[in-house]
Amino acid sequence: MRRTLILTWILILYLFSVSVQSKYHSRSLPYDSEVAKVTNLHFFLHETISGSNPTVAMIAQANITNNDNNSSVPFSTVLALDDILKIGPESNSEVIGNAQGIGVLIAETSTTNLLWYWDFGFITGKFNSSSISMFSRNPTTAMVRELSVVGGRGKFRMAKGYAQLQDYIQNDTNIISELNVTVIHY
Repeated sequence: MRRTLILTWILILYLFSVSVQSKYHSRSLPYDSEVAKVTNLHFFLHETISGSNPTVAMIAQANITNNDNNSSVPFSTVLALDDILKIGPESNSEVIGNAQGIGVLIAETSTTNLLWYWDFGFITGKFNSSSISMFSRNPTTAMVRELSVVGGRGKFRMAKGYAQLQDYIQNDTNIISELNVTVIHY
């Protein structure tokens, strides 16, 4: 009996030592605190909704929807876009990039809400070959809309922030929107 008790204690002590020695181990690396940069951008988005060279195209629409809100773009419409980014609102302003993405009409009420995914790619200046990704609701009836910056590439890698978008000109063929974007990146 005594022999069994001693053997049991040895086995218990051995199991404790195995569990202590087999714990996960890693070496700690020093924290590299890269300081976040804040960049403020101001530019204009030029969108052509009709005419000979539209930058927006309807790519799908559910056949079960109604158009009770009398919108030109009914509920559940999916749009593709390739808009021009310029320094100013004038048609002859310098082109600095384009905004490509998709939008979905998500509200069936009198307020037109769009869910946009946009990738703002820059082709000139110090942000050449960089882009900012935005994914956000866009309540088009609001004077100033706030959109979320959710990422980016190039100089805007790991970006976050927000954009304030306000329509500068809106008519039957064009929408020109002014954007003030605050980007936090590393």
